[in-house]
Amino acid sequence: MKAMIKAIVRPEKVNAVMSALMESGYPAVTRMSVAGRGKQRGIKIGEITYDEIPKEMLLSVVDEKDRDFVLKTILATARTGEKGAFGDGKIFVSPVIASYTISSGKKNIDLEEDLEVAS
Repeated sequence: MKAMIKAIVRPEKVNAVMSALMESGYPAVTRMSVAGRGKQRGIKIGEITYDEIPKEMLLSVVDEKDRDFVLKTILATARTGEKGAFGDGKIFVSPVIASYTISSGKKNIDLEEDLEVAS
């Protein structure tokens, strides 16, 4: 079984997280710029409230046996300071039941049968 890890991190931490994953042997990462807010409902600076805060989302699919190691790597690298701070981000983990290579139509996980690819 595989796990998809979706990590939403501060923009200033994303390069360090990606480097740590690469150095640990997990180079396959998809990176997206996102914006959102957590339970603190944005941030207020002076009289201005920012409802959506820019973040980066990293997606990675890893073997289930590697999940905890990858999570610990992200947590240690993305955390601000020793104890962390509000706005450091969130990590979501989901099971991956299948993946397909678009060019061939081949199923990559738990192969049962390939899809026919129209030419």
